[in-house]
Amino acid sequence: MAVAAAAALATTACLGPAGGARVEQADASGDGTLRIGLILDNTGPQDFLNAPQLAAAKLAVKEINAAGGHKGKPVELLPATVSGDTAAQAKALVAAKADVVIGPTDSSRAPAAIDVLSNAKVAMISPANTASGLSSYDSNGYYFRTSAADIAQAPVLVKLAKDSGAATIAVVYEEGTYGKDVSNAVAAAAKESGLGPIAVAGFTAGQAQKAAAAAKAAGPDAVVLVSRAGAQGAIAELNNADIAGKKLILSDGAVSQYGSGLGSSALDGARGILPGTFASAHFQGELVAVDPGLKDMTFAAETYDAVNLAAVAAAAAQDDAGRSIAASLIAVSGGKAGTSGEGASSGEAAVCKSYQECLDAIRAGKRPDYDGESGPVGFDANGDVSSANYVVYTYGPDNTATMSGNETASSSRS
Repeated sequence: MAVAAAAALATTACLGPAGGARVEQADASGDGTLRIGLILDNTGPQDFLNAPQLAAAKLAVKEINAAGGHKGKPVELLPATVSGDTAAQAKALVAAKADVVIGPTDSSRAPAAIDVLSNAKVAMISPANTASGLSSYDSNGYYFRTSAADIAQAPVLVKLAKDSGAATIAVVYEEGTYGKDVSNAVAAAAKESGLGPIAVAGFTAGQAQKAAAAAKAAGPDAVVLVSRAGAQGAIAELNNADIAGKKLILSDGAVSQYGSGLGSSALDGARGILPGTFASAHFQGELVAVDPGLKDMTFAAETYDAVNLAAVAAAAAQDDAGRSIAASLIAVSGGKAGTSGEGASSGEAAVCKSYQECLDAIRAGKRPDYDGESGPVGFDANGDVSSANYVVYTYGPDNTATMSGNETASSSRS
């Protein structure tokens, strides 16, 4: 998860031809009851992110059970707790016999959960992890995510620059893994798209004056800011260098409702992106029916899809064990990197948008290709989504952002 952006609004066998996702067949070993656990790791200012994920998981399980559950038995959503100790949550879910776990939100906490769950042969699907390095983290094939890696946003940021008429750009980035990975990807995407000279300048949080001066000296048509914690200070320094408003394009980590925290009209006309899709009115209504107090929908679609994918994978495998679920996820997501898991239909692919539709496809001898609320998934050989969806936001003179469009890009990884 890009935290600042979100706040703004084990047996190793043949793992397939490439990557680390599990695709080998597995003998049925489940106990007949599909149990789904949640890791809710958002505390402090980020605790608002727990509610939409919980509501989405409850909604998905409710619909799955209305369609007959798993092999005629109700799917269980295990009781959720909130804690920043993801390893402890993972261990508790293993003890509760979870077959698949949805979460965590924060990328920095994913390794701790992966280590526990993969060792216990429990499938894991995060709806919010975006760190590029997780694509190659050793999970024995049990880790997937319905959110795109950070670097997938690069071609979208470049497209926004080109759409505004820019022929040259500068990239100002905050030092750190996120800043370096995304800025490198933006520079590469800019060159590929035919943009002119590209100036790239880094800074540490609170020390962006030199980077802003370097960007000004380059005289670009647009400046892409790749930042998280130091974004507000960097925007102020860019403003001091006469780079403001429509010239600015913000990465997902830099998007926030700045308001009076910046000078008047500092961001007027600037654009930024956040990962995901804007929840449809129908989906929002369904979520609010589950949780009448729900105010935010962040990661709800990705969570809803993660739960449905887990259930569809179990149905295709005719087994609720984590190993069987992990082995079937690529196939039922419409991915191209793997082969069908145990029991998965190998016939004609059938796009399905709900558990019931996917179940009907399986019964008809077809291979389900789940496309959900967050769009097509198509897990690749590393458990990453093959396309990335973004909501575009445009700032007004009061330095607040409103949704202004959507963009989709092929997901990529480092």
